[in-house]
Amino acid sequence: MLKNSITTSIFDLFKVGPGPSSSHTIGPMKAAYDFLREINKLPETIISDALSIHIHLYGSLSATGKGHGTDRAIVAGLSGWQPDACDPVKFTAILKDSSEKYPVNVLGNQVFINAENFFFEKGRYDSPHANTMVLRLLNGSEIILEHEYYSIGGGFIYRKGEKPDADETRQPRYSYASMKELKAHLEKEKISLTDFMIANEMALTGASRKEIERKIDTILDFMHKAVKRGLKDKHVLPGTIKLRRKAPLLYQKAKNLALTSDSFLIFLNAYCLAASEENAAGNIVVTAPTSGASGVIPGVTYLIKNHFHYSPQLMREGMLAAAAIGFLVKHNASISGAEMGCMGEIGSASAMAAAMLTYCATKNINAMEASAEIAIEHHLGMTCDPIGGYVQIPCIERNAMGAVKAYNAFLLATAGDSSLQKISLDSVIKVMKATGKDMSKKYKETSEAGLALSATEC
Repeated sequence: MLKNSITTSIFDLFKVGPGPSSSHTIGPMKAAYDFLREINKLPETIISDALSIHIHLYGSLSATGKGHGTDRAIVAGLSGWQPDACDPVKFTAILKDSSEKYPVNVLGNQVFINAENFFFEKGRYDSPHANTMVLRLLNGSEIILEHEYYSIGGGFIYRKGEKPDADETRQPRYSYASMKELKAHLEKEKISLTDFMIANEMALTGASRKEIERKIDTILDFMHKAVKRGLKDKHVLPGTIKLRRKAPLLYQKAKNLALTSDSFLIFLNAYCLAASEENAAGNIVVTAPTSGASGVIPGVTYLIKNHFHYSPQLMREGMLAAAAIGFLVKHNASISGAEMGCMGEIGSASAMAAAMLTYCATKNINAMEASAEIAIEHHLGMTCDPIGGYVQIPCIERNAMGAVKAYNAFLLATAGDSSLQKISLDSVIKVMKATGKDMSKKYKETSEAGLALSATEC
């Protein structure tokens, strides 16, 4: 296997869970659940009336954790909840009353936590990632157990001392870490991208081809359920902004203008807004590749299913093409808004959607690469500056804009000879990583600059 080869599963990239943020909600819930399991491996001799749990949040988690639901996600994880089995109604109710106490099972005994157990550390913290949390089990002032976790985007987490995606038992059938290497495999083995992705998934997870296809169908079903719910729900979104949903009105307008040239774009915008508004409401969505960007691919796939009438198999092939691009961005740059700004979230989702559209239409790997490159290129430097720390403004409309850019990238890549494209996908991902490193932290999911400050009237 190549050093640093991609070993991510399709179903680690596309995950089901509650909104509004994969890095601030799904990741912390998983970290808290992991800490709960670690607590319950301790000897029973630790049991004491003086036991307590403290949660320290740093960086972006501290700056926008409240608006993103980080505190309630950690309570949920410590209560034994997992993202894919989360009840969004019960989840939203957590910590509405800051004095309410929640039991944590510690070796058959209960330790209670509430809002007072959280510490939002807004000072500088030397950490390998902007989304850092430290969970501690204490007996009085003595630390019994401590783990430091990093939520690196898309719901992916790892503990201090570990490596991201560190699982030496998972080895892909075809090792690769770049688009260049991926294309070399396709040429050498004379196989399609679909067969390449399926073979790697089978090797990594042990699942059969039918099981993988069935799980892709399930992921698409979750995506499209979010779109359908969002097209009907007219409630005001939670939070102090009091933002009204736009998707139902836009959808009605699209139906009224169904025979006009603009209706296609209005439908696409409505579908993307619908899923993104569901995310903002804290309802169940699919990370694609993050929750903040969970309207782009659901909107595009809903469009190609219901307007282009693509077959289930073609939809699966499109999802695999999208995953291939998502893997490359995650592996060589980042999908985290706290590291890359919004180009890491919407930019990645737009590139994935562009690749999906292009591969479904052409099966041409060079055109697919060109479309993904174009989509990323035109998101370079995009800030992540959510007003009030909520995943609402500008996040919801950015999902629709990301989908429109994806469609335009598909048109540009297929309008001529894609071999004439001067910038490779690998090159633009390197630029993306460098741009993210150069970007001020004020523009990386902290709500310290940009729209977050200039639109205080919201």
